[in-house]
Amino acid sequence: GDMDRINVPPAGPMDLPLSLLEMGCSGRFELITHPLPGQPLPPQSTLPHGLPPTSLSLETEVEKQFLRDPSWLPIHDTDFAFQRFLKCVFLIVKVNSATFGSVNTGLSAKNSLSFQRQPGPPSESLRGSNTNYPFLPGGMEELSLDQIKKKSELEEDVDFENDLLRVPPGLKAGMDFTDKDAKIAKAEVNLMSLLSALDDITALQPEEEEKEEGKGVEEAPKLPRTNSLEDLVIKVLRLKSKPKENPVENKKWAIPVNITSPCDDFYKRIPNPAFKWPFELDVFQKQAVLRLEAHDSVFVAAHTSAGKTVVAEYAIALSQKHMTRTIYTSPIKALSNQKFRDFKNTFGDVGLLTGDVQISPESSCLIMTTEILRSMLYNGSEVIRDLEWVIFDEVHYINDAERGVVWEEVLIMLPDHVSIILLSATVPNAVEFSEWIGRIKKKHIYVISTSKRPVPLEHFLYTGNSSKTQKEMFLLVDAVGNFLTKGYYTAVDTKKERTSKHAQSFGAKNTSHNTSASQDRAVWLTLLHYLSQRQQTPVVAFTFSRTRCDDNARSLDSMDLTTSIEKAEIHSFFQKSLSRLRGGDRQLPQILLMRDLLKRGIAVHHSGILPILKEVIEMLFSRGLVKVLFATETFAMGVNMPARTVVFDSIRKHDGTGFRNLLPGEYIQMAGRAGRRGLDPTGTVIILCKTGVHEMADLHVMMLGKPTILQSQFRLTYTMILNLLRVEALRVTDMMRRSFSESHRDTQAHEKRISQLKQMVSSLPPLDTEGQLSDLLPYYHTVTELRTTTGALQRAILESVNGLKALSVGRVVVVNNKQHFNALGVILQVSNDSVNRTFTALIICEKGNEEGEGKGNNISSQIVCLMFPLLLVFPSGPCSHTVQKLKLQDISAITVKTLKVIPDRIIDNYNKRQQPRFRLDPPGQAISTATQELLRLAEASPSGIASLDPVNDLQLKSVDVVEGSMRLRVLRDSLREFNCIHSPTFAEQFARVKERMSVQEELDMLLFLVSDQSLSLLPEYHQRIKVLQSLSYVDSSGAVQLKGRVACQISSHELLLTELLFENVLSPLAPEESAALLSCLVFTQNTQVEPHITNTLQEGIDRVLSVAKRIGELQRDCGIPQTAEEFVGQFKFGLTEVVYCWARGMPFAEIALLTDVQEGTVVRCIQRLDEVLKEVRQAARIVGDSVLGSKMEKASLAIRRDIVFTASLYTH
Repeated sequence: GDMDRINVPPAGPMDLPLSLLEMGCSGRFELITHPLPGQPLPPQSTLPHGLPPTSLSLETEVEKQFLRDPSWLPIHDTDFAFQRFLKCVFLIVKVNSATFGSVNTGLSAKNSLSFQRQPGPPSESLRGSNTNYPFLPGGMEELSLDQIKKKSELEEDVDFENDLLRVPPGLKAGMDFTDKDAKIAKAEVNLMSLLSALDDITALQPEEEEKEEGKGVEEAPKLPRTNSLEDLVIKVLRLKSKPKENPVENKKWAIPVNITSPCDDFYKRIPNPAFKWPFELDVFQKQAVLRLEAHDSVFVAAHTSAGKTVVAEYAIALSQKHMTRTIYTSPIKALSNQKFRDFKNTFGDVGLLTGDVQISPESSCLIMTTEILRSMLYNGSEVIRDLEWVIFDEVHYINDAERGVVWEEVLIMLPDHVSIILLSATVPNAVEFSEWIGRIKKKHIYVISTSKRPVPLEHFLYTGNSSKTQKEMFLLVDAVGNFLTKGYYTAVDTKKERTSKHAQSFGAKNTSHNTSASQDRAVWLTLLHYLSQRQQTPVVAFTFSRTRCDDNARSLDSMDLTTSIEKAEIHSFFQKSLSRLRGGDRQLPQILLMRDLLKRGIAVHHSGILPILKEVIEMLFSRGLVKVLFATETFAMGVNMPARTVVFDSIRKHDGTGFRNLLPGEYIQMAGRAGRRGLDPTGTVIILCKTGVHEMADLHVMMLGKPTILQSQFRLTYTMILNLLRVEALRVTDMMRRSFSESHRDTQAHEKRISQLKQMVSSLPPLDTEGQLSDLLPYYHTVTELRTTTGALQRAILESVNGLKALSVGRVVVVNNKQHFNALGVILQVSNDSVNRTFTALIICEKGNEEGEGKGNNISSQIVCLMFPLLLVFPSGPCSHTVQKLKLQDISAITVKTLKVIPDRIIDNYNKRQQPRFRLDPPGQAISTATQELLRLAEASPSGIASLDPVNDLQLKSVDVVEGSMRLRVLRDSLREFNCIHSPTFAEQFARVKERMSVQEELDMLLFLVSDQSLSLLPEYHQRIKVLQSLSYVDSSGAVQLKGRVACQISSHELLLTELLFENVLSPLAPEESAALLSCLVFTQNTQVEPHITNTLQEGIDRVLSVAKRIGELQRDCGIPQTAEEFVGQFKFGLTEVVYCWARGMPFAEIALLTDVQEGTVVRCIQRLDEVLKEVRQAARIVGDSVLGSKMEKASLAIRRDIVFTASLYTH
């Protein structure tokens, strides 16, 4: 044994190389005479660890562990026990059926979406391959018949309902899985179940009493009569365990979780959590953890500092416990790196995948950018098989116009077994968004939303600009969220007082938006001096321009905010972090400048700063060594790096199109950086008032307004279309139908209504279209068209200026509505609101039809009205009148006549006579004059008064109106030709047609809404398919061709790159030239500096531009609404010289001098260029162009060096 083992010194020159070796376990020994090279002592046995284990069958293992183990089988209550070890039963089923451990050989990643297909080669297990099918996305189960047939031939699903194994080995009887009432033998009633049943009985009784009163309500479950308590319990339990009948149809997918009441039983429900924190969780965190334990998907909306990471951490811990995997995706590479460091420290087993880095991809938790997850899903990566959670951080990024679509694609493509965790800043429409995800994935999403801040914020206005005024800080919004107008007015007064003095002394009034550098410097020096006195550092100063950041930091040359100890710490950290850079790179001007700033506790953070410097600054900042950080908005998007104070240099920013105020969402996101949990009682937010105090309304909206709602940025990309066309079972329209932009389509409700309408149609009485009635249907269609044309014309008239002028007081009109039918009226009043304009009119009618439902509803009269629109129907009996408010559509014609009326008198008199006691008075003078005039007009022209012609009289010359009025004449004339109107049963038959047609029309409309034809992006989809077909990426049947396969590999600008490949634009170029040329795909800024480049490169650029122009024009011809100039304009060649020189080995310091683009931007571009080169290399491999492939490899090697490709400080 171990005890007897003696530590033998290694063999020396004097020792004989002799030794015994035991052969196997049989007791034979052999003598070893030659020493083994590299081993101090020869081995003692050929089997140092004994015999290998014999193979146990899985079945016996499972039986032993679950079915023969008494601790697993409760003695009482086997009914509930069954529910508990259902999982094991599944396991046994699986072991015994052939599906366990065997993968269906007919299925592979090239022909099936099923999880039962064979795994691909190990080299492709991580990223998948662009010839793989994806796995079937969750919620896309609408398979066609032939697919189902195909499916059944190849794969048998594990059936958890039938053919279950029932009798465990060694037992006489076993489980009965058929759905029967729960049978409970008498002997097995234990005390607990008795008590719980008694609770149920007491709970049942009061209900019964209520039910007794309201007879006709559903019968309550009556308590059965029994001989003993036990029987009673058994029967009650039986009542309880009946399966629920048909669940509610229109269920909501998003379930808001109430987080107001404390979660007391948390530790009871989760006695041993997968992860423990050193602090007590908030209610919203506990609720989220409970949902994760139940394996539900959650949407958590909370402020940045509220602790959403807890939810992510718990999911990672759970998946480590379950031996599954979690993918954490974030929108920004820097964020991924920081999360990698945090999770690596917490969990250890964490990997990172970004465009250029790949660290331990076999880990159980993978952190990646959303784009990479998208390509893994499209390419059917094997990682997806083991995936339990996907965590989407910063989901509000779905509003990003450029990249928001990626989130939607990923959410749509995720398979069914993956649960989703969405973490987002507070958004108003969290429930609506979750409802969409729940509906497309067919799973519930629990919405947990909290607006609580662990550290409340106080918002101030600051007007100080000199040592005398440095204390001018006014509270505007207090910690509870009240807007204090008093603070606002004090700020305005202080500022005004100073400005007026200033104006007196200088004469001129300076009220521009901008301030001079020296004014800025004064404000910043004053403010920072004041804040550091009050120990309010660290401060983040948000400035919305990069140059402004740099200038502000440089102007503080006289300021020193660090102690000597801190200076030493900063110095050593700075040196250590940059020690990996080459000597020349350490002397870059930006680095030297930042070193001086950092020593004094000042730093700058924006996209122009070198990535490694940014990371140094972030790390020093989180340690509290950077006291003032001038940052752009990107810093707020990044990781949780809170400060004591946040200062807004201005509240206006340029968003690519123009200047605007900050949106509430942006302001909250940035202001939320103030206040460090556990360190500060409140966070301070300060808005500088440099030129004047901002408008109160603007401030109020920005600070207390609703944050931006999540909006879909879904758009079709060629990559998406090609990736889905590769796979027969997935259609692009499925993707479009599931996008958030189409989330208003409530297909379920529509489907239900459709089936109702179909039944209605089939139950209607048949139509009689014999003999005289043979032209009934065409007649109906003509009438309908006549109606719509008249309606459209009326609208055009009434919306036109001249039409409204004509409809003034005194105009005689023809009225048609439910009550009046071709009646004459005169307008008395026109309302002012332009939206629903109403006209008060005096109308003549028969006595007895002043109020009632007149003849307007009668079908024959409606038809007469359509045929002879000007035929006036005047009262047959004694005449009366009514005053009514009419809508535009009630006026069917505007006549050429006007009358003199006295509107007020008419209306007053009419209203007076509506009261009971004046009901029998004769009408007043004004009314009787007007009615007599109207009657006279009607009698004078019985065939109708001429009406104003829209084209000639009202001068409406638009095509629609002219065509409409001509069409109207034709239709009216054609109505007289029909025979059916002479039939005696015409009215009744016409009513039938009308009823049938109205049902049919609604049905057709719903069928259209449910169909793909109603997708808003469908026309664009056809346009893009046309582009792909004319470039032969897909053939006429939609099958993906070689060019299409290449384009699938490429993530952005796929058409241009593929065309360049197939036109051999890169073949005459050297590796460094091709890298320089391709930089136009990743560089997006404009430059002022003209690049100096070689002739071959210039030719290359011209060819790229001509290819781009060709594609742009083709897109235009196919109907895509982007001009060829716009398409060509997205490719910018400002960095070609820089990249060319870099690829040829020029040091970074010299390259920075070639361009006005900032160092950080150059580095990011070259990094992204490397990703493009990789994609082109892949593409070249598909085409079989090995020369191009090796050229790309060379180019890639040439640019991957020095400061551009230093590894992130977070990842090692």
